[in-house]
Parts: sequence; C-alpha cells; structure tokens
Amino acid sequence: MLEPHTPSPPDDAPDLLPRYLALTWAGLTIYGSLYPFFGWQYGGASPFAFLVWAWPHYWTTFDLAANIVVYMPLGFFLTLSLRRLPGRASGVLCAAGVSGALSLGMEGLQTWLPSRIASNLDFACNLLGSLLGGLIAVWVGARLRARWKFWRLRFIAPLPHVDLGLTLLGLWLIALLSPETLLFGVGDLRQTFGREPPTLDYAAQTYHIAETAVVACNVLALGLFVATLLRGRWRAYLLVPLFFVFAAAVCSLSAALLSAPAQFLVWMTPGAREGLMIGMALLALSLFLPPRIRPLLAAFALLSGVLLVNCLPMNPYSLATLTRWREGHFLNFNGLTRWISIVWPFLALPYLLFACHAGKNRA
Repeated sequence: MLEPHTPSPPDDAPDLLPRYLALTWAGLTIYGSLYPFFGWQYGGASPFAFLVWAWPHYWTTFDLAANIVVYMPLGFFLTLSLRRLPGRASGVLCAAGVSGALSLGMEGLQTWLPSRIASNLDFACNLLGSLLGGLIAVWVGARLRARWKFWRLRFIAPLPHVDLGLTLLGLWLIALLSPETLLFGVGDLRQTFGREPPTLDYAAQTYHIAETAVVACNVLALGLFVATLLRGRWRAYLLVPLFFVFAAAVCSLSAALLSAPAQFLVWMTPGAREGLMIGMALLALSLFLPPRIRPLLAAFALLSGVLLVNCLPMNPYSLATLTRWREGHFLNFNGLTRWISIVWPFLALPYLLFACHAGKNRA
C-alpha cells in the first residue's frame, strides 16, 4: 500500500545538496589538513613565507595526485552551488578562488605544525584540483541536475532539510572506512580523550552476541534513516537493501586496502553476518510502521548501538591492522575517518528527532 501523495518540492530545492556537500567537504579538508592538531610552534616565520620558498626537493607522484584529487570535489560542489552566477566561467572562477583561499589558509597554518610541511607545490596542486573540479561541473552540471531532479521528484520525500539527511548518509559511508570500528559500529568514544576507559570483560560467546547486537541495531537505524528520506513505501523496500549493498562494497574496499585484495570479506565475521540477518528482518517489519514513527525508532536503535559499542572490548581485527593503516599517507585519512565515525551518531540523532517532529506536523 502506497503512502498518501505529498506535494513535490520546489525547483530550487535540489540546489541545497551541492551547498551541503561543499560545506561538508570543506570541513573534512580542514580537518585532514591540520590533523593531528597538536605540537603547534611559532618559529618566527610568516605563515605565507612558503609562497616564495623554492619548490620542495622531495615529492612523489602520489603526493601530487592526492593534493589535486582532494580539492576536485570542493571545486565541483562549489561550482554547482554557484551556477546561478552570470556567465559560464563565473562559477568556476569563484569556486577556484574560495578553494584557493582555503588551501592558502591551511598551508599557512601548517607552517606552525611540526608534523606538517607547508608547500607552494601543494598549494598549486590544490588550486589545479579545484579548477578541474569546477570544469567538470560545467561540463556535466546541466545533465547531472536534470537527472538528479528526476530521481528526487520520484524517490526523495519532500521533507524539510532532506538534503542534510542525504549528506549525513554520505558521511556514514565514509565512516565505514575507519579500521577501528566494528561493522557499522559508529560512536566509539573510548579513545577520544587519548586514553581508553575500562570496558566490560567479555567471553568469546558473549562478545559474539554483543557484536551481533551492534550490527543489528545499526542496520535497523540506518535502514529506517534511509526509509525516512524516501517517497513511497514500496520504494523503501527496493532502495534500502541497495543502500546496504553499497555499504558492503565500501567495507570490502576498506578491507582490501587494509589487509589484502584477497581478504576483502574479512569484515564478514559470524557476528556481523548474524547481525545483518537479524537487522534486515527487523527492518522489513519496521517498514510497515507509520512514517512518523520510523525516525523515533531509528534514533532509539542508533543510541542502543552506540551504548553497546562503548561497552565492547576493542575489535581484534582493528588492533591487528591499525598499525599498517596509520603508516605513510594513510595517517591523516585514518584520523579523518575515525573522527567522522565518532561524531556521526551525535549529528544523526538530532536530525532523526527533527524528522520525527516534521512527520507529526505533516500527519
């Protein structure tokens, strides 16, 4: 049975998603540029002295490519957000200017971080990346907006701030790349303050049951989160499983990078497998609930998963792979994904409660 028809969102609503994504990517870039945020020292040099320094003698192709690729999404999203500016080149140039100012500020602050090296070559690569991203946005922007508008009117519920909810789901997928969590186990606060608080001592069978519960709670929470943002109950039945298929692909990619390509399913432990089955069964039943109830149940399941994660011992798989992941170029990326994994539930909970309130007002 389909849910009652609801009015379509205004034509300008899709423009909010690029803005949310641009702000989110800028925040992630700032975090990744200044991580690990300690050891600040003032050496007397101007923060912009790196602009006139000779180009660094030691650099790698990976460094150049990474600095270009990191700023391409920022230029892309900013250009889409600024598409209403007059002239085809205005959005690209403004996006490059904003991205360049951000890169300049980050490189300047890195002057005072002993663990980071300010570089005019990095700044040039960041600027090039933002320009490339902006040009791609101009090239595919019209077709992308038309396709997104079609899918939005067909599948996305006309909720207030639905674009923020979609952005939060994207952040959750990034959090899956963190090697320090159980499957879908976000919100681990135990190492936030530099030390691990005591946890309950579990036997192997008890740990297995608790891991199953963590996965089941988060499958239920995320599935209902996705269903809340969808228009029509039958589409929820189709698209929610596809979301978890994509999440499993992200987990497999992370496992392949952490361990070896042949071990891409190492995350599929017996507890994770049983948690997926139980969570999907509960989710299938929960989709028959009224739409205004789903966000409240999702918030309860998410909070339950967070409490369980913080009572479990550290994941043995995470401990075995963490050292290798933190080496080299993955140091900053690991800090970023871990931070997203920690804060995500505390961003999602207020949104789910707001969605529940909005659903009551629409009912």
